[in-house]
Amino acid sequence: MRYFKYIIAGLCTCFFSISAEAQQSSPFSASPSRKLQIAEFAISNLYVDQVDEDKLVETAIVKMLEQLDPHSTYSNSEEVKKLNEPLKGNFDGIGVQFNMSEDTLLIIQTVSGGPSQKAGIIAGDRIIMVNDTTIAGVKMSTEDIMSRLRGPKGSKVNLKILRRGVKELLPFVIKRDKIPVYSVDASYMIDNKIGYIKIDRFGATTHDEFKKSLTELQKRGMKDLIIDLQGNGGGYLDAAINIANELLDKKELIVYTEGKKSNRSEFFAKGDGMFKNGKLIVLVDEFSASASEIVTGAIQDWDRGLVVGRRSFGKGLVQRPIDLPDGSMIRLTVARYYTPAGRSIQKPYESIEKYNKDIIDRYNKGEMISADSIHFPDSLKYATQKLKRVVYGGGGIMPDYFVPIDTTKYTKYHRDLSNKGVIMSFHYKYIDANRKALKKMYGDFDLYNKKFEVTPAMLTSLVDEGKKANVELNEKEYTESLPLLKLQLKALIARDLWDMNEYYHVINQTNESVSKAIELMKAPNFDELFMKKKK
Repeated sequence: MRYFKYIIAGLCTCFFSISAEAQQSSPFSASPSRKLQIAEFAISNLYVDQVDEDKLVETAIVKMLEQLDPHSTYSNSEEVKKLNEPLKGNFDGIGVQFNMSEDTLLIIQTVSGGPSQKAGIIAGDRIIMVNDTTIAGVKMSTEDIMSRLRGPKGSKVNLKILRRGVKELLPFVIKRDKIPVYSVDASYMIDNKIGYIKIDRFGATTHDEFKKSLTELQKRGMKDLIIDLQGNGGGYLDAAINIANELLDKKELIVYTEGKKSNRSEFFAKGDGMFKNGKLIVLVDEFSASASEIVTGAIQDWDRGLVVGRRSFGKGLVQRPIDLPDGSMIRLTVARYYTPAGRSIQKPYESIEKYNKDIIDRYNKGEMISADSIHFPDSLKYATQKLKRVVYGGGGIMPDYFVPIDTTKYTKYHRDLSNKGVIMSFHYKYIDANRKALKKMYGDFDLYNKKFEVTPAMLTSLVDEGKKANVELNEKEYTESLPLLKLQLKALIARDLWDMNEYYHVINQTNESVSKAIELMKAPNFDELFMKKKK
């Protein structure tokens, strides 16, 4: 029997040897893809144990992409849905903003005109049951809860709600609908001339949201504009081009893309933009990337506006989504993009590990504190289109006016309160207990912004809440962080009484880049600031 097995093994080896020899004469024998196909076929059909073929192929794809660049990636079908949602501009659901407070889903806001608001659900309500399943007090993951609340448009979900002042649970039947996902976080007037717009990401609806914000601000007398792209990681190329088009003159180049297998594509402003005149400042930081850098690069290269903040991330690669049959997707880098001056702002990625640690390395080298720590080689020097100012490529966009991180207000005590969720937990309890009284006392945001003060009693309660979470009071650090703590609480309460717009209106009082932009806007010699030495 053992001899028979050896004969069989020998025959198999001989068979595959002959197959391999036969393939040498095939015109596809040297093809790497053919080699990969044979390997996958052999493993799935001949391997000694059962294998998960889907997982095997996914692993191979991931490993291949890892050899290319940091932004060529693979996502399975579920990941694709989650990635696309914020950029698509909508999803199907019940239309609430919520937070988990003590294992209970607390509704912060209902989406205006959304299914929950129409059904009568209000801020402060707690969802106890979803379709006969208790979700309160059972340590259910946020992802699991969201999957129960979301569903196809037109489908229904049964909720049981606990409302302050009402003993019994209130039943609601919600008919799910399309829920908008906004990418413009805030839009307001800083004074009677200066407008402010914060863009969180570049999605399918960003351009329409931006135009709507511009229209509203111009009706209120806006002459000059601050666009806040701090923390904006990018999004759709089209959205960035459309935003830049609102700010530049006709036939001014916005960006061009080019790759080994992708011909040069150029994108020009049409000249029909809504804000082609007036002072303009763009805010960026180390997390402003991709589409954010396209807009910023175009503004800087055409000397259209000043850039304020810290050096941007440095992502100058263009990804093309490639849909796979099972709903998964490859995002493959197919080109680089270049600013009007010809700069590629992509930072080096020879070492993926070093690339991923770049932000930390910048901080450790002192770049976040001092612009003198940033060095660009002369080989990466370019000139702006009109004023011939010096700008650099090869590693993000360097602002015209540098703003360091203010580390003095962030103490260990503050970090511990924040990291353990104490600030959020306290503010949710406070707003839940005082929502009606606050609304009655402050009829509108302007009155609230002028009059509301965080009281000593509130701060005492916050400190006590911290002790319960094992954050012991440090008097010195508490005093240092007190102005920030008070402003954060005021901003969070404003958000829950109104919306994110009001939150940023308050919290921007501590944003050094916003303050610097306002200072520059109000300078009597704004045009001369373009020619001043960068600092």
